[in-house]
Amino acid sequence: MSESIDRELTGLAAETAREAGTFLVALQELASGGRPDTALPLLLLATTQLQATGARLGAMVDVVPHEQFEADTGPEANIEGVRHGLHDLLAGVDDYVEVEDPVVSGEVVHGLISDDLTQVASDLTHGLHHWEAGRHQEALWWWQFSYLSTWGERLVAAIRALHSLLAHARLDADEETVMEAEMAALHAEPAEVPRP
Repeated sequence: MSESIDRELTGLAAETAREAGTFLVALQELASGGRPDTALPLLLLATTQLQATGARLGAMVDVVPHEQFEADTGPEANIEGVRHGLHDLLAGVDDYVEVEDPVVSGEVVHGLISDDLTQVASDLTHGLHHWEAGRHQEALWWWQFSYLSTWGERLVAAIRALHSLLAHARLDADEETVMEAEMAALHAEPAEVPRP
């Protein structure tokens, strides 16, 4: 592998580590109940931003680590608290249905957004353990492999469900309530801007 390709891979690994860290922080904050009123749009934003990172991993050639075995990353992070927090946050809207595989199967299956996002978090965390230990190519290999085999699919399912929930929340509002809000906004006094 040439040095320039190594640099490109190292740059992509660093970017993936940053995006993974950002996603995990957002997920933990939302799972702790920190922003229940804005949870749906923030979850949708966090997941779609991460999906762009995953798509880059899926679009590139396969990363082949130097070693033929995966180094031990130590004990897996316990993220059950995140799962329970997300399940509580999404109470009543956590479950959804989807087509299991739109290419080879038309079978409809049930899923939970909280389970999907926890699986994504687990896979990202595993790669971050490699990254933090200085095994950057191993981290990139893991993120790419697990994106194609697990977390990419789970992320897409969660995005679809979150988008649907947000669309229903915004578009299924009572027409009279929407009209009253629009009229109130039109007739509101303009806010005074303080002079410098």
